[in-house]
Amino acid sequence: MDLDLTPQQQAFRDEVRAWLGDNVPQHPRPRDGRAAREFDLAWQARQHEAGWAGISWPTEFGGRGLSTIQQLIWYEEYARADAPDDVNCCFVGLNHGGPTLMAHGSEQQKAHHLPRILRGEAVWCQGFSEPDAGSDLASLRTAGVIDGDELVVTGQKIWSSYADVADHQELLVRTEPGSERHRGLTWVILDMDTPGVEVRPIRNMAGDLEFCEVFYDAVRIPLGDVVGEPGQGWTVAMSTLSFERGTAFAATQVRLARHVDALVDLARQTPGVDGRPAIEDRAIAERLAMAQAEVTALGAMTAAGVSRVERTGVPGAQGSMVRVMHSELSQRVHALAMDVLGPRGLALDAPAGWTHRYLYEFAATIGGGTSQIQREIIAERVLGLPRSR
Repeated sequence: MDLDLTPQQQAFRDEVRAWLGDNVPQHPRPRDGRAAREFDLAWQARQHEAGWAGISWPTEFGGRGLSTIQQLIWYEEYARADAPDDVNCCFVGLNHGGPTLMAHGSEQQKAHHLPRILRGEAVWCQGFSEPDAGSDLASLRTAGVIDGDELVVTGQKIWSSYADVADHQELLVRTEPGSERHRGLTWVILDMDTPGVEVRPIRNMAGDLEFCEVFYDAVRIPLGDVVGEPGQGWTVAMSTLSFERGTAFAATQVRLARHVDALVDLARQTPGVDGRPAIEDRAIAERLAMAQAEVTALGAMTAAGVSRVERTGVPGAQGSMVRVMHSELSQRVHALAMDVLGPRGLALDAPAGWTHRYLYEFAATIGGGTSQIQREIIAERVLGLPRSR
């Protein structure tokens, strides 16, 4: 793997840096609700108008068809410019729904949805997890019964980020009565304005209303909105999750490196219990040094993953290694920030948003597949070990 950029890639970096420098929004993103939706869609539309939306999407689907290396360059410069967090209202459409439709959708589904996702005209949410089917997704029970040319859905989903402001949901339901585990599942596009859909926002401990639970009471969905074939939803869902575990979180990994640098500066400026700068506390200094080393290692793992995708064209199970390391390291970094801040960290409006991120990062080892599930994937698919159960 050659880590040096070619002249063309360096020129691309310069172009990205210049555009972001001139266009990154100067006012903060609203925390949640309709205001957050409008902010995110407007920022996505601005990127699309300038040709920066869907950098790695194929050109036939409206993207630029550029390499994963160029995608990583975009992520690095995006974080450097302190641009709005890209894990926002547009994330599911851009990184789950859109890529899944490219792989499995009908021509009509692609033509209708993909341009709207790229242009910032639609918000998608995910309808996978249930109260009794989180990490063990194959145990889901939300039912879809075929009635003529419609699918009638009844059940409940939970942890559906931005469902309260979404236009569409990627929904996984069980359509074969009596089926178990991976069999009999169907992946379908749900219009969130369909009668029988009820969304209840959940306020998390960081104070945000991002998560939602969704209830379905005999919701009728046209069979034309099934993606792939009925009963083959597990295959479709796994492609959805592979995109998430591939390059979709590269931007957050780059942003974490920026947070570690900012934490070192914070420790230099913040007095500890003895009045000296916190960084002069040997234990704090050692933890900061370890965080810097670990985030550097994470960057190397990310670069290796991008190189692998560039070579093979598909994200592999090694993405779970990056996922585990990133989520657990992020929690350690933000816990260290609380120790640096001391009593100042008790306020949600603590400097630079450290307390809010600390509380939010408790979900990092749960969302998108728990650390335990990621370790199972690593053990089986990377190390070739037998299943633990």
